[in-house]
Amino acid sequence: MTSKIPLITVIGSINMDMVTSTLRVPKQGETVMGKGFRTTPGGKGANQAVAAARLGADVQMIGLVGDDSFGTELLTHLKAENINVSGVEPITNQHTGIATIIISEGDNRIIVSPGANLDVTPNYIKRYASLIDESDMVIIQLEIPIDSVEYAIRYCTNKGIPIILNPAPANGLSEKTFEAVTFMTPNETEKEEMGVEEADYPEKLIVTLGEKGVSYVTKEQKKVVVPGFKADVVDTTGAGDTFNGALAVGLGRNMELRSAIQYANAAAALSVQKFGAQGGMPTYNEVRSFLQKKDIEL
Repeated sequence: MTSKIPLITVIGSINMDMVTSTLRVPKQGETVMGKGFRTTPGGKGANQAVAAARLGADVQMIGLVGDDSFGTELLTHLKAENINVSGVEPITNQHTGIATIIISEGDNRIIVSPGANLDVTPNYIKRYASLIDESDMVIIQLEIPIDSVEYAIRYCTNKGIPIILNPAPANGLSEKTFEAVTFMTPNETEKEEMGVEEADYPEKLIVTLGEKGVSYVTKEQKKVVVPGFKADVVDTTGAGDTFNGALAVGLGRNMELRSAIQYANAAAALSVQKFGAQGGMPTYNEVRSFLQKKDIEL
């Protein structure tokens, strides 16, 4: 793998995750006793930024937090992860984004209250165009307004900057948007909701399959499945975000697509072995060691 250190810009959400663990999810109208509760940094944008930074990339973030204690805490946290937050501002009279997460039987259910993330407008992104211009790769998701996503994609396309669109949560995207992005990374459910197939977007539509791995179609229309790695699952929250951050790092380090996906699969497998969206996100050395033990060279 090349020693190049990519500069990755993440445009997206910054949340505080409020996580409740329970033996089972209550039925409608039912109350059950939980096993535990904690708050952890989250938001798909921030998660992907942290994942890329821990893997050795230079990372900068564009987004918003509220003028509340959660916003202050999250900004401090991002700085501690060596992320450039010059593109992140606290906005007055708005709360920081909140994700309410229920963990049960090794899986999760999530409700997002966007708060300040809804104020990441095209004009706000435009103010930080100089950060985007420096980038080797841009990552964006759908926890900010859709017109802002489409603006950022158009901007990157016009500048020739590769962009990874993680279409989560799945939303109404235009065919023009699909064509413009460099890579799209839905999971199986999101792919179905979008009504797209790998064959329609060769080497662009990268579909995550959980522990089964990742599928895509080559330009020669050959279906490829890159197997995942077995892991002792503690918490799957953030696994997809780890994959996206790691994929950006792999591609930014000039890996071939299959190798970058394998690298990202390894990072995601390591991430689910600890609690929290960001708690298990691995470092560069941890992923390298994991792959070396499996005799995989990148």
